[in-house]
Amino acid sequence: MKKTLTGLALAGLMTSTFAGLSYAQEETIKVGILHSLSGTMAISETTLKDAMLMLIEEQNKKGGVLGKKLEAVVVDPASDWPLFAEKARELIEVNGVDAVFGCWTSVSRKSVLPVFEELNSLLFYPVQYEGEESQRNVFYTGAAPNTQAIPAVDYLMSEEGGSVERWVLAGTDYVYPRTTNKILEAYLKSKGVAEEDIMINYTPFGHSDWQTIVSDIKTFGSAGKKTAVVSTINGDANVPFYKELGNAGIKAEDIPVVAFSVGEEELAGLDTGPLVGHLAAWNYFQSADTDANAEFIETWQAFTGDENRVTNDPMEASYIGFNMWVEAVEKAGTTDADAVIDAIVGVSVPNLTGGYSAMMPNHHITKPVLIGEIQEDGQFETVWETSGLVGGDAWSDYLEGSKDLISDWRAPMSCGNFNVKTGKCGGSDS
Repeated sequence: MKKTLTGLALAGLMTSTFAGLSYAQEETIKVGILHSLSGTMAISETTLKDAMLMLIEEQNKKGGVLGKKLEAVVVDPASDWPLFAEKARELIEVNGVDAVFGCWTSVSRKSVLPVFEELNSLLFYPVQYEGEESQRNVFYTGAAPNTQAIPAVDYLMSEEGGSVERWVLAGTDYVYPRTTNKILEAYLKSKGVAEEDIMINYTPFGHSDWQTIVSDIKTFGSAGKKTAVVSTINGDANVPFYKELGNAGIKAEDIPVVAFSVGEEELAGLDTGPLVGHLAAWNYFQSADTDANAEFIETWQAFTGDENRVTNDPMEASYIGFNMWVEAVEKAGTTDADAVIDAIVGVSVPNLTGGYSAMMPNHHITKPVLIGEIQEDGQFETVWETSGLVGGDAWSDYLEGSKDLISDWRAPMSCGNFNVKTGKCGGSDS
């Protein structure tokens, strides 16, 4: 009898314990973090995981969201593109997250799109990308080609930027560099650049032997016309690429490189001596002189316990996206995906370069565009910037099949690829 009572008491205790756990779980709002913590992209993505943990911690200090604390759920898709889809499904179905912040490469983002559409969850994507996409469940807080690549080329073509006439489009072999370079090639040709003045080269992820390619770039640049490299090289392949440029004696005044995937974090692991004067195009640099940025850097370095830890553009994009989600949830009064999607268009939050960034109907945001020159300390000095904010285009004006498309996720259009010529929506996402 005693045994039975003990068993019943134990069962009752377990029931109340699990009920308590269930209650506790209901009292938090779960936020998914989907960034590679191992593999070739860990050099870039680990920082974004840390940034998200900091943002969640800071929001909890302010009382959380809707009176509930936020709980981070971190997974490691390990730079394995199909694994991103599995981990996204795990976050939504198993962990019950209300929003996911993650992905870096476009191939990882493309991998998860069907999951977010099927399960009707939210993805905030914080990295520059190639455009040619607008999905109802995704918010693109990084740059599109018209808010990074096109302005960078315009700058280099200008007298101020060196009046460049020959172009090397060098990228990692996946969708972002290939599509961006397709857009850039069309744009350059529309500006009168001859085909023989454009050299395009792709290398695999993690590529390490750059001697031949850098030699080819040097030869291409010796034809008597001012030459520049537009780099969409991603991940840890940047380290040997820049080292080889230095070894080959390629200086910024001879053949400048403008990078779209190299920021302060990547430079922190390099000997920057040979790179001084080379360029990057982003929407944010750590060197931005604003009170909001000073506060962000101070918070970041305190959070990481490292007074030398740098910030970068995808961190700012994560900051903007996270704050937009918080504001949209508060505005909607719920974390329900459909309600947040409706509430977020038009939401405007401070960026770190000064002013506010707004979420547009195409699920892209407004941002300034900056060109920065690499300094010896691994920071960037802004040498050019747009006079105001530029709204990200989902569809390129320079590609056939894209230039007639617009995106507007508000009712009644609710379409990511509406063709203005046919008056029809092409599909549910891209």
